[in-house]
Amino acid sequence: MKTALIVGIAGQDGSYLAELLLQKGYHVFGLLREKERLENIEHLKKKIKLIYGDLRDKKSLEKAVLKVKPSELYNLAAISFIPASWKNPTLICDVNALGVSRLLEIIRDRSPKTKFFQASSAQMFGKPKECPQSEKTNFSPLNPYASSKLFAHFLVQSFREKYGVFSCSAIFYNHESERRPPEFVTRKITQGAVKIKLGLEKKLELGNLESRRDWGYAPDYVRAAWLMMQQNKPDDFVIATGKLHSVKDVCKIAFTTLGLNYKNYVVVKKEFIRKEEPVKLLGSVVKAKKILNWKPRISFEEMIKKMALYDLEVLKK
Repeated sequence: MKTALIVGIAGQDGSYLAELLLQKGYHVFGLLREKERLENIEHLKKKIKLIYGDLRDKKSLEKAVLKVKPSELYNLAAISFIPASWKNPTLICDVNALGVSRLLEIIRDRSPKTKFFQASSAQMFGKPKECPQSEKTNFSPLNPYASSKLFAHFLVQSFREKYGVFSCSAIFYNHESERRPPEFVTRKITQGAVKIKLGLEKKLELGNLESRRDWGYAPDYVRAAWLMMQQNKPDDFVIATGKLHSVKDVCKIAFTTLGLNYKNYVVVKKEFIRKEEPVKLLGSVVKAKKILNWKPRISFEEMIKKMALYDLEVLKK
């Protein structure tokens, strides 16, 4: 039986990955920080084992790895809310970049047979000069979050080439779900639409409605992560849908699902519009389709409908 250690198990991706690995017969361990919210894994607590540790504390990470002796280690933990990365860039780098360095050093020195997966980000491309972006597109990060992820991404490549560590990165484009935190725009919209439907709010304030993203469904993306770890040779892959949708599209689907017209409720606020808005972040999944035989199963429309109906059930209670 394979053993997996998921760093960031209580997050959106970590919880879906835990479900997937349990279905595949893995022994699943999760690394948690103290006082972390556990609602995403409440239903899994009897099936998984939790260990407390912190990406900023190498001793806690080493203790976890030596205890679990994982066949596969998935790092899905990061401080990923971009506006927050400007407030404390040092913290962002310590967690997102140096945390990965600590994990890779531990694998190299103490657990060389462990395979390592890193969740990288399409934000690393910044304002790319080509569209769609592939694994060969140049990086130009525009914020501390993207810079920290790029440092980690290059570390994964370096440890793979220098030490022969099985280390791979998925360049994840935006991926959403019913477990997405409410500060992210898709969940802000689905929750806002439901609050209006239930008479709890009258308006939903948003930024640029024309802002476009390549949005996929989180369970599809963690399946790609698992597939990458099953390959004979570690490599990096863009994981995306290859389709762009606007914030306006999210609004249309969410409000229509609830029997409402978004135009009557959505208000654009200038202070919510990002100055460093990425341009056409659209992923090419040619390599992932060819080598991993991976493609998304849930469409953008299905995903937003699922999120809106989920929020309706939750807020009704």
